[in-house]
Amino acid sequence: MAKNTSKKIKELKGIKPEKVTKEQLEKIQDTVDRINQTQLNIGQLEARKHQALHFVASYNDQLKKIQDELQEQYGTFDVSIQDGTINYPKENGEVNKKD
Repeated sequence: MAKNTSKKIKELKGIKPEKVTKEQLEKIQDTVDRINQTQLNIGQLEARKHQALHFVASYNDQLKKIQDELQEQYGTFDVSIQDGTINYPKENGEVNKKD
């Protein structure tokens, strides 16, 4: 009872509390920790995403070089990736087979 009485006396005198309760502080700390951890996770994901985008760009460059080689050698880079069949462009309705 003395604790509640002391609190009421402080309220009547206009004295404001100096600190939040222990439970409130723990809730605040827990929430801030969760936000910080989530932001850290997002940063790690973004770094992995950035690296993956660099890999994709590199693979696209590699594919372009292969296409240029195929174009030079076969006159087309239209190739089936399932079985390697070259899809030559049709001329006058006929397939131009290069032997």
